[in-house]
Amino acid sequence: MSDHRPLAGRTILMSGGSRGIGLAIALRVAREGANIAFVAKTDKPDPRLPGTIHTAAAEITAAGGKALPIVGDVRDETSVTDAVARTVDEFGGIDVVVNNASAISLAGFGDVTAKRYDLMLDINARGTFVLISAALPHLLESRTPRVLTLSPPLNLDRRWLGAHAPYTVSKYAMTMLTLGLAEQYREQGVMANCLWPRTLIATAAVKNIIGGADGMRTARYPEIVADAAHLVLAGSDSGECFIDEDVLRAHGVTDLSGYRDDGTSEDQLTSDLFV
Repeated sequence: MSDHRPLAGRTILMSGGSRGIGLAIALRVAREGANIAFVAKTDKPDPRLPGTIHTAAAEITAAGGKALPIVGDVRDETSVTDAVARTVDEFGGIDVVVNNASAISLAGFGDVTAKRYDLMLDINARGTFVLISAALPHLLESRTPRVLTLSPPLNLDRRWLGAHAPYTVSKYAMTMLTLGLAEQYREQGVMANCLWPRTLIATAAVKNIIGGADGMRTARYPEIVADAAHLVLAGSDSGECFIDEDVLRAHGVTDLSGYRDDGTSEDQLTSDLFV
């Protein structure tokens, strides 16, 4: 990796970030001296989930960044606008928005309740829209405005609709909103992209919902997404959907063995959804 520090002193506002991929991204940019504000709900420890906004903030600070943990909910517009205001008050502006918060249910019609469907749409699609919208005036004042959304390429293979149309709709909505922003504000210099992992990533969602212990063993570590996110945020063409390992390979990183368990070979890794 280069010693160049393009995100030093930049301010990033992220949804989620207490754990998993979001925290890994925060720690990666913290090592460059970035400011990280993040909006998450976990104020107190939850036995089902590792970490809180407070433990995440301590890790970010220890890594060399400045942290602003904000208890909030991306489903609540007032909560999001307050988070934007607090971020600007603390750091003077916003340079990067990372849409990381997400809800998942891999079930189809007849199994997904309306309540669960609403939760996915409210967090994934509406949350992305609300956070970008609230931060946009400040992004337009930045010298290097960036938006990065953790959502997949638009793969219209019908197996993803047949497997779990409700979740697919919510994740593709995140992608479409991000690509729409990139096109609408291209002349103003707003760079907006999506990033998705090639394989399962060892997160609480994989452990608790998708794959259990077996899924965790055949998943890569969140750091692969974090390193790819750093490269995308450092400078990429706008309006693109990237896959983590493709980003790394394009930057000369060919040995990805450090991102997986020593006892798991590359051909044993489980592919993620939509790829």
